[in-house]
Amino acid sequence: MKRFKKITISIFIVLLTLFIGGSSLVGVLFYNLALNANYSKDIIYAEYNDENLNDAQKWLEEKSNYSDKYIESYDKLQLHSYVVSQNSNKWAIVVHGYGGSGKLMSDKSKYFYDMGYNVLIPDLRGHGKSEGDYIGMGWKDRLDIISWINFIIKENPNAEIVLHGTSMGAATVLMTSGENLPSNVKAIVADCAYTSAWDEFSYQLETYLKVPSSYILNVTNMVTKLKAGYSLKEASALECVKKATVPILYIHGDKDKFVPYSMMDKLYDATNSPKEKLTIEGGEHANSDLVSPFLYWLTVEDFLNQYVTQ
Repeated sequence: MKRFKKITISIFIVLLTLFIGGSSLVGVLFYNLALNANYSKDIIYAEYNDENLNDAQKWLEEKSNYSDKYIESYDKLQLHSYVVSQNSNKWAIVVHGYGGSGKLMSDKSKYFYDMGYNVLIPDLRGHGKSEGDYIGMGWKDRLDIISWINFIIKENPNAEIVLHGTSMGAATVLMTSGENLPSNVKAIVADCAYTSAWDEFSYQLETYLKVPSSYILNVTNMVTKLKAGYSLKEASALECVKKATVPILYIHGDKDKFVPYSMMDKLYDATNSPKEKLTIEGGEHANSDLVSPFLYWLTVEDFLNQYVTQ
C-alpha cells in the first residue's frame, strides 16, 4: 500500500512537472511571438496601408529638417524621437503602432506641421532607434510619453500639446490620459485603439488562430511580468480613460479586422472627459486617413481648435 502511494505521488509529481514545463514553454513562445522586440512580428503584424509611405518618408528624411532627440527613460533606456520645429507654441506628439517606428508616422506628422504644430515623433521602446527588449503595449510607453511631454515643456514652457496615436500608439496615448498630466496637454486623438492588451491578444488568438485564449494569456502573463515587468491586464486603456480629464477624439474604421471596431464604443462610453468619435466607413486598420483624408483631417482640426490656441 505504501509502495502504491509512493508510485502515485511520483506519477503526480512527474505529471505536474510536465504540466508546469509545458505551460512555461507556451508562455515563453507566445511572449516571444507577441512581445519580445527581438523576434519577428510578421505573423501577427497589422496590415498597414503603405500607399503613401515613400512620400511620407521623403518629407521626414529629406524635406522636414528634423533633428534627432534622445532622453533617458525612468528605467534607464535611451529613447529616440524625431523633432520637426517651427515658430509655434503648438506641439503634436504623434505615436506609431505595434511593430512600427516613428518614420511610419511621417504622413500624419506632416499634416500637423502644416496646421502650424511643432511635431515630436517618438520611437516607442523596443522600436526604431529606441532601446528596449520588449514591446510595452502602451503601458510602459505611457510613462515614456510623459517624459517626452516634460521634455517639450522644459524647452517651451508655453507649449500647448496634443497627443495623436495610431493602433498601439492610440492605446498608448489613452493610457497616458489616465495620469496626472500637466495643463499644457490640451487634447488627445486616438485612431483605432484597443481596449486593453489582454483584450487585443484574446481577440487575435480566438479570431485568427481559433484557439481558446484564457490559458495561453494566463501563462504568457506570468512570463510578461517576469521579463517586461507589467501585466497584460493592467495595460488597459479602458480603465485609464475613466480617469481622463483631457478631451479625447476617437476615430475607427468600421471594417477594421485587426482591432475590432466595437472597441471604440467601449472606450468612448467609459470616457468621462469631453469626447467625440468619428467612424470612417470602409476604413480598415490604421488607414482611415487614407480612405477618407478630407473628413479625417477636418474632424481632427475642428476638434483640436476647440482646445488649442489658434
